[in-house]
Amino acid sequence: MDKTDRLILTRLQRDASLSVADLAEQVGVSKSACWRRIQKLEDQGIIRGQVTLLDPVAVGLSLTVFISMKTNQHNREWATQFRDVVEGIPGVLEVYRMGGDIDYLIKAVVADMPGYDSLYQELIKADLFDVTASFVMESIKETSELPL
Repeated sequence: MDKTDRLILTRLQRDASLSVADLAEQVGVSKSACWRRIQKLEDQGIIRGQVTLLDPVAVGLSLTVFISMKTNQHNREWATQFRDVVEGIPGVLEVYRMGGDIDYLIKAVVADMPGYDSLYQELIKADLFDVTASFVMESIKETSELPL
């Protein structure tokens, strides 16, 4: 990946709706060269997809929650069950297996506290040992842009 690829990726991270012509002009290459580079970055798996980012409050999901959890079961069967449970919950945005004091960290969005309770009721189907929730009061920085 060279400097031009990094420029293309930086611009696409900020606005994936840019036309190839506009993107090519911004990074100083021809449209065909820009298109070939984008295709190569997609083929290599560097570009995983393109999405539209929504304002959660505007779509009625005003409560963001980070859920820390521990389990007593560190085996493949439990991990598969846990994966199936969290993949089936629409409000769950991100799930991480962690090192340190907690085993898993989940980021989720819900409409309100009853919405969190519903999510929690689905989550505990995974047979968890300890669950702690922290609710976001203010988002100070939020980005999906990787520093290239």
